[in-house]
Amino acid sequence: MSSNAARRSVPGFFLAVGGACLVAAAFGGHLARGLVVFGILAVCSLALVLLGRRSETYQGVTEKEPDERFARIGGWAWAGTGIVLTVGNLCAFVGELASGRSGDPYFWFVATAALSYIGLVAFLSRRT
Repeated sequence: MSSNAARRSVPGFFLAVGGACLVAAAFGGHLARGLVVFGILAVCSLALVLLGRRSETYQGVTEKEPDERFARIGGWAWAGTGIVLTVGNLCAFVGELASGRSGDPYFWFVATAALSYIGLVAFLSRRT
């Protein structure tokens, strides 16, 4: 994959997910929510397209084989995203429990995050 294709694939992914959310929300009777989600993801997609044209950092991170600095930036960005999502799901899980509900589906997100962390640490420690 060329670096130009990589720069387009991430915004394309955002648009595809937004479209899938719009269709799912429409079938579920929540068209307005689907439009909001699609709009947010379309704005994110546009921002990434504009970054792809102007930002040396974004261009470096999305190269086929980024140099060490850009690879580290990309790795930290993914790690930070994982932390934000895990803490958000953990907070939602605790909030659900405090409200007297079961905590599903947040329990499964938190459990999956914990198991994947343990599995990845074990896997990556053998590779290095």
